Amino acid sequence: MDIRNIVIMGSGCAGHTAALYAARANLKPLVIEGHEPGGQLSMTTLVENFPGFPDGIQGPELIENMRKQASRFGAEYRIGHLVKADLSKRPFELSVGKETIQTRTLIIASGASARWLGLPNEHALIGHGVSSCATCDGFFFSGKEIAVIGGGDSAMEEATFLTRFASKVTLIHRREQFRASKIIARSRPLESQGRVSYRYRGRRTFSMSNKKEVTALRLRNLKSGESWGPPRERNVSRHRPHPEHQSVRRPA
Repeated sequence: MDIRNIVIMGSGCAGHTAALYAARANLKPLVIEGHEPGGQLSMTTLVENFPGFPDGIQGPELIENMRKQASRFGAEYRIGHLVKADLSKRPFELSVGKETIQTRTLIIASGASARWLGLPNEHALIGHGVSSCATCDGFFFSGKEIAVIGGGDSAMEEATFLTRFASKVTLIHRREQFRASKIIARSRPLESQGRVSYRYRGRRTFSMSNKKEVTALRLRNLKSGESWGPPRERNVSRHRPHPEHQSVRRPA
């Protein structure tokens, strides 16, 4: 069995960058792309904060350019999913599907996946009013009312961030108490200014749209069963990222 110099898990920005540097060092890296090739950037529309593109660039195009650049120097890409990693001995042994790969070095660049709501039309509306990244897309919703779904630290922090752009931010949570850390949940400094409001025990049923962009969000109170549809010019849905590296165990 051939022993690889470097195997890179993940094909987002970090994975492509590692592949580029390793390939230029003539280490012939193997990149395992995982179940979401390109990472979250592959689902992003216009990227305006990446250096070198004054007019912006589409997320999928940026990822494809990174891949082509690394491939030009000898990086090898393979579709696959890591099911087991033995890091207790050298070389490391990786189980990718039914194949076993041995490598001297393992770079984990698995990133995270957005935790979506599961609404039937939300993926079709990504980039058209639905987003999983406030810092990426908040600017595009300047002057709009924005709804943030969640009650953890991420939702709290991004609701606060979005007040820089939104006319009003509504934080919707399905429980009566937030899951955010106490120091964040207790402070809520912008509530007194009327810039952030809160709705508890709200369950998202479906988002209303004209098939081109989000126009409203319909909610149902889990306790009373009451449904309501507050008008929204845009809806930015924010979810706690789901780390993709939780099952990998490093040697003691």
